[in-house]
Amino acid sequence: MSKKKLALIFGGRSGEHEISIISARSVSTAVSAQKYDLLPIYITRDGKWLSESVSAKILKTDFEKLIKKPDELADMHKKIEQWAEKSRFKFDFSKVDVAFPVMHGTFGEDGTVQGFLEMLQIPFVGCGVLASSLTMDKAMSKIHFERAGLLLAPYVVATRNEWLSHPKKIISEAEKKLGYPMFVKPANMGSSVGISKAKSRKDLNEAMALACNYDRKIVIEAGVNARELEISVLGNENPMTSVVGEIVPCNEFYDYDAKYIKGTSELFIPARISTKVAKEISKMAIIAFQATNCEGMARVDFFMDKTSGKLYINEINTIPGFTSISMYPKMFAAAGISYAELVDRLLTLAFERFADIKKNKV
Repeated sequence: MSKKKLALIFGGRSGEHEISIISARSVSTAVSAQKYDLLPIYITRDGKWLSESVSAKILKTDFEKLIKKPDELADMHKKIEQWAEKSRFKFDFSKVDVAFPVMHGTFGEDGTVQGFLEMLQIPFVGCGVLASSLTMDKAMSKIHFERAGLLLAPYVVATRNEWLSHPKKIISEAEKKLGYPMFVKPANMGSSVGISKAKSRKDLNEAMALACNYDRKIVIEAGVNARELEISVLGNENPMTSVVGEIVPCNEFYDYDAKYIKGTSELFIPARISTKVAKEISKMAIIAFQATNCEGMARVDFFMDKTSGKLYINEINTIPGFTSISMYPKMFAAAGISYAELVDRLLTLAFERFADIKKNKV
């Protein structure tokens, strides 16, 4: 059997750029060399697509260490800029058999790359355009969660222009509906980039200013005294779930620093919960996955109120982290599916989804 050409697409115009590189590096080591020829495609922070040779060089760089050393990281990006000036991306996409976009956040996880691949009629890992764009927008996904009967923590949505024009009105609405503490999030971002916990009006003003740097739409959520629980989903029309995992952040919440810089947050896989709660989370995750038209993979995040035990859905990530410390592969590993097998299954699901789409009459 001849090997298939696999395009591994990573980097991109996102606040999660470096995490994408780290994830792609992990995926590249797990791809079956017997089944696939790997074509690395790196996209710079300003959107340039670089050559295979330069992309391979970046893929071999240990960004997991660099993100903890700001000066060295800055030097590396300067070096990449120099490579980009000489690099020219020239490739015939008709030679690609399947693509694995490992791009977290905007311009990668939000349907943009998925639309590009669908136009080229290339099978790809993960969700299609609709699910990708819908779940990327935290405000829109909440509407679909509510319609599916899932419980959410109270929230308020505001645009950047509304905040700049009428900040007192938004503060008043948030304080009346939510109270302190509250979490302020860019609607379209991941890896906890731009997220803040506000315990006062002063904090809220600062949190909104930060979030407005990352998106034109902001979600303000009531702070729940909760445990953070997650579960991985795998499949197309008949998805399965992993074991449930629990995160105990080293910081006040599981922000970017707690995830990738300090590395001292505690992960419990499986989570320290009852079988009944685990089954309920699995059920809710599949409801959320199907309500938002997801396919391939997703990680679904929940809050469990420490006092009442109520389960609140938080969000869905359709291209969850694939780094060595990422919850998505670790939770499936605990369920008996190794990292390499998980990658292989995801690629198989990509071909199955594409074959089903090809049945449509154009």
